[in-house]
Amino acid sequence: MAFLADYAADERTARVMLSMIAEPADANVGHLLHREGGLETLRLLDTDGPMPGVRPEEAAILQHRTRLVSSGVDFDAVLRRTLDGRYEPLVPGDAHWPASVAALGDRAPYVLWAKGATSFLAAQTEDRVTITGSRASTGYGDHVAAEVAHDAAMDEQIVVSGGAYGIDGAAHRAVLADAGHTIAVLASGLDRPYPAGHRDLLERVADLGLVVSEMPPGSTPTRHRFAARGRLLAAMSSATVIVEAGARSGALNVAREAHTLGRGVGAVPGPITSAASTGPHVLLQEGTATLVSGSHEVSALMHDRPAAPTRSQGLQNGPAVDGSDLDQDQPRRSL
Repeated sequence: MAFLADYAADERTARVMLSMIAEPADANVGHLLHREGGLETLRLLDTDGPMPGVRPEEAAILQHRTRLVSSGVDFDAVLRRTLDGRYEPLVPGDAHWPASVAALGDRAPYVLWAKGATSFLAAQTEDRVTITGSRASTGYGDHVAAEVAHDAAMDEQIVVSGGAYGIDGAAHRAVLADAGHTIAVLASGLDRPYPAGHRDLLERVADLGLVVSEMPPGSTPTRHRFAARGRLLAAMSSATVIVEAGARSGALNVAREAHTLGRGVGAVPGPITSAASTGPHVLLQEGTATLVSGSHEVSALMHDRPAAPTRSQGLQNGPAVDGSDLDQDQPRRSL
C-alpha cells in the first residue's frame, strides 16, 4: 500500500499534493506545515495518529477527509499533469514567492500557481494595491475603479484584483489599457479561468501581467475558495480599496482581512440611493476604512501615511457577509 508521502520526492511536490487534498486557509494544515514541513504533514494526514498542536477531534476529521479525497486518485498521473510546465508552482523560499503572505500565519497558501510575470510577486508590498468590489457594479463604480487603477498604473504600482465581473474587471482593463502591471488572483485552477465570460481578459492578464491561484490546475471554484481567495487579495498588497459593494458582499471580507493584517483600507463613497454604496459606507462607519476620493489618498494608504479625512469612530462590527456577491458566473455587460 502506497502512502501519500511516497509520491512526494521533495518539499515542493509535498506542498503541491497538499493543495490537492486540503482546502485553502486550513489553519490546522498550515500549523503542521510550518512546524513539521510538507513531507511530514503528508505522513501525519495519512495516518490515524496524533498531530502535534492539533486537537484530537480536529485531527480525526482531517485524516478522514484526506482518505476520502485521496482514495482512488492516481497521484503519479495527476502530478505529471500538474507539474508539466504550463504553470509555475511557487513555494516559500523561491525567489518570487510573495513575502507579504507570511502575515497570514497558519492560513498562508501551501503553494501558488502562477502564469506570467512572477516577478510582480517579488516586488515590495508597498508597490502593490488591491482594488476590488461588487460584481454587480454601476456605471459610476466602473468609472471610479478605472480611474483609481489608471492612477495606480501611472504611478508604476501593481494593481491586484480578482478577475471578476464588475469592479475587478474595470480595474484590470484600465491597467491593461495603460500598459501597466496587474495581477489577477483566481479561486479556480489556472486552466479553468473563472468567470468564463472573462476568459479573454484573464488570458490578456496572463500574457501582459500575472494570473495566480493557490488551487492546482483542474480545480473548480467553490464558495469556500472564493472566501479564502479574499485573504490573498488582502495580504498581497499594502492597501485595499473597495469601490462598490453590497451590504453582504464578499469584498467586505477582503477589507476586514486587510484591516486585521494592519494594511491600509480605503472605501469610495457613493450615492446613498445606490445599494452598491452600502458596503463602502458600512466600512467607513465602522472605522475599518478611510474615505478615498482620489489617488493621493490611495498613495497615502499604501505608504502608511494618515490621509484626510480621518477614520470615523462608529460600529465595530458590520453586517454578516455570506460571499454571495463573489464571482457569480452570470451574463453581464463588460466595459
